[in-house]
Amino acid sequence: MNIFDSLVAGCRALIASLPNRCLLCHQQLCPPGSGICKTCLQACLYSCPVCLGCGRPLQTLQRYCGGCLTSQPIPVVAPASYHSLLGPLIPRIKYQAQFTALPPLVRALAHSVSTLVSHNIIALPQVLLPVPLHPQRIRERGFNQAWMIASMLGQQLQLPVDDSLLQRVVATVPQAGLDGQARRRNLRGAFVLKAALPYQRIALIDDVVTTGTTVDEIARTLSPWTPDLQVWCLARAEAPGM
Repeated sequence: MNIFDSLVAGCRALIASLPNRCLLCHQQLCPPGSGICKTCLQACLYSCPVCLGCGRPLQTLQRYCGGCLTSQPIPVVAPASYHSLLGPLIPRIKYQAQFTALPPLVRALAHSVSTLVSHNIIALPQVLLPVPLHPQRIRERGFNQAWMIASMLGQQLQLPVDDSLLQRVVATVPQAGLDGQARRRNLRGAFVLKAALPYQRIALIDDVVTTGTTVDEIARTLSPWTPDLQVWCLARAEAPGM
């Protein structure tokens, strides 16, 4: 049994041991073990298309809003806003190993990706790259939630996952609570590539995108090979007023 199979088995055992209740409304789940009921999940997902640059609501399904069309930022695909009721569930995955919300959120992300691909808004990447954790953080936490998300997505979308190429070499402090300048300073030089990039189309996988500082630093690390980079995450934090 590989590491991923062990983690999945552990998640299933954990789910089976918990009360069969939705994490949000606490009503009985049907089917059991799904973590979030369909009603709550649907209520938390984006109700309309959003700009892949800034998260602004759009009238029609397209890649960017008018403001982002000229700057062409790195596209971020997420099924929900971090400011929805899903927001508190994501830190629980990361910091408390509460994995029951992970399968339905990953399925929602896979559905968002498939919808955008079917409408030619994005192209499927050659590989999924989970945002790496420093080895020290892995030892403390016991898992990398980005790797778990990437592995589940890889199975659902039939895409390979490469977690050996991109490495985190600086044990940075947590980004939460830092302002933009401090976040950039905290992550400067934190990532390295072990070898020349063998891919042209990449989807970077993370649990949440807030200011985009991590994405920008990884993009800078990958920039000598100028890949076609996307970011896929469970939720994104839009700027106030979006």
